[in-house]
Amino acid sequence: MASWYANVLVIASVTAPSADLLAALSERAERGPIGVTLLMPATEIGLAGREAAKPRLEEAVERWRAAGITAEGVVGDSDPMGAVHDAWDPSRFDEVIVSTLPGEASRWTRNDLPHRVAAYTGVPVTHVVAMDMRPAPRHGPPPQTERAPMGPLSVLTWGGRGGRG
Repeated sequence: MASWYANVLVIASVTAPSADLLAALSERAERGPIGVTLLMPATEIGLAGREAAKPRLEEAVERWRAAGITAEGVVGDSDPMGAVHDAWDPSRFDEVIVSTLPGEASRWTRNDLPHRVAAYTGVPVTHVVAMDMRPAPRHGPPPQTERAPMGPLSVLTWGGRGGRG
């Protein structure tokens, strides 16, 4: 067992209970002992937004503890980078994990949060994409197409049914 204990700041919101994030934390803990602080941005500006985030934060921290990870949590500013500015203490944290939704579903990824956090903190930042939290498709199945012999390709046929007149 390593004698060095790493303090990891985890920035997550809707992905905090993700199985993929928990797996990443467990994998990190296998490399050496860690203590984890979950920083969860508030759901909206103000005290009400901070209060609304607390149940999700507590649920995630309890899940991590049940998996054997030493964890605590704090709700931060509703702006994720603002939350990092408020919580960051270089004498306390050794590395950061940013957990996001996959692809275009993630506002944090679109805003380049993992790289911005790395530039601000100067410590290693791991980006965990919570694939198990993929949003459901926004639309139902595609509408049934016209029942033409060539299906949707019938618009590409020439000549029409009656031939030329």
